[in-house]
Amino acid sequence: MSPEPTFSFESTADDVATAFSGEIEGKNVLITGTSLNGIGFETALAIAKHANLVVITGYNAERLKLSEDAIKKEVPAANVRRLILDLSSLASVRNAAQEVNAYSEPLHVLINNAAAGMGPFKLTVDGLENQFATDHVGPFLFTKLITSKLFAAASEHYTPRVVFVGSAAHAFGTGVDFSILAKPDPAKYSASSAYFQAKSANILAATELSKRAKGRLNSYSLHPGIIFTNIAQKEGAQDDLKALGMLYPDGLPNREKFRWKTLSQGGATTVTAAFDPRLNDTPGAYLDDSKVANNTIAPHTSDPANAEKLWTITEEIIGEKFTF
Repeated sequence: MSPEPTFSFESTADDVATAFSGEIEGKNVLITGTSLNGIGFETALAIAKHANLVVITGYNAERLKLSEDAIKKEVPAANVRRLILDLSSLASVRNAAQEVNAYSEPLHVLINNAAAGMGPFKLTVDGLENQFATDHVGPFLFTKLITSKLFAAASEHYTPRVVFVGSAAHAFGTGVDFSILAKPDPAKYSASSAYFQAKSANILAATELSKRAKGRLNSYSLHPGIIFTNIAQKEGAQDDLKALGMLYPDGLPNREKFRWKTLSQGGATTVTAAFDPRLNDTPGAYLDDSKVANNTIAPHTSDPANAEKLWTITEEIIGEKFTF
């Protein structure tokens, strides 16, 4: 009998996918935010080596095709499907969900990985703050609309999963400011605070989703690590990351004060959350370095009352109840 796999800070998405290849085989997986030079792409690439189907998403058709081509170049036998999805637009989310619901296959795993980069205050087409809309409201609606596809993958021996890529940075903030979610206030905006709130929302959504699903699906959140992704290299985000001391003035990672992961290491915990069968015993868990780390969640983000309040307000924003 082979020993159970163990993972660490250094583990890569490939390491985890190889360890759980038996769990991934035959599965259909949808991953949002899969641009090149991002952890979503690395996650998709690792999973595509073993899965039945990997659906990759993005709002830019050209960039999405580049991601598909890159995966197929490395894994010629991969079954990859592209889906246009702009999470900052509720109309786009609804269109994408309609397309997914028309698929002939069920969906075993949904990975909500896409995120907006830090930057100046910006409203979406729906009048929401951009980071919060892209990182939480859009994924919440998308998850709601394709839940039937996840339920269709359930069996006596398998429970579908939803994964939210959060961040340990949620603890740097003071939690979600419920007063500005539906009516954003530019006077109260700071890029870093908006990011911390969005990542808190990811963790709160995962715990509340698992609770409300009552075993019909399991949901997890995670900290992927600190990674120099395409988002970290955007001009607007760079200014904020420099202010936080994470980047040097020249825009390169500050490796003296922070421990950075490679892109592939950044995808490892996501793959664990999606496929580690041991997590069936801890639905709603938060992971760090591929291990359950619920004790590291900040109090404002582990409070069940906050999770319930966020859920209710988000339902009001999208104008729909998320019921099962």
